[in-house]
Amino acid sequence: MPLRLTLKPHEKIFLGGAVVVNGNSRADLTLLNDVAVLRQADILTEVTADTPCKRLYLLAQLMYMDSPNLVGYHAKFWSLAQELLDQYPDAAELIGGVAHEVTQGNYYRALRLGKKLIAAEKEWMRNGQ
Repeated sequence: MPLRLTLKPHEKIFLGGAVVVNGNSRADLTLLNDVAVLRQADILTEVTADTPCKRLYLLAQLMYMDSPNLVGYHAKFWSLAQELLDQYPDAAELIGGVAHEVTQGNYYRALRLGKKLIAAEKEWMRNGQ
């Protein structure tokens, strides 16, 4: 099934190993095959992954974007997922959902659930948990 994207002026996307920057006007793209795609707003860096849940998201993102290095990312992911479960036992369903998608190789779905986990973490921090 084709994926249609509308890019804002100067928006960056990660597309199958390349970073693509749009020009001065809006652009419509249709991707006809299965390829890793992330919008600039969905990409975390090591600097911006400043909380445990963001680091878990970053590891899932790296699995999605850098498949040749999956083994190393997986080891770090599972270690961090266990730490998060120990720290936030009430988040077992969210963490488990992300972990399940990673196990299935559905990294984009893991990222979507990871966004929910990051939002929950923000609430926990706001409430002092």
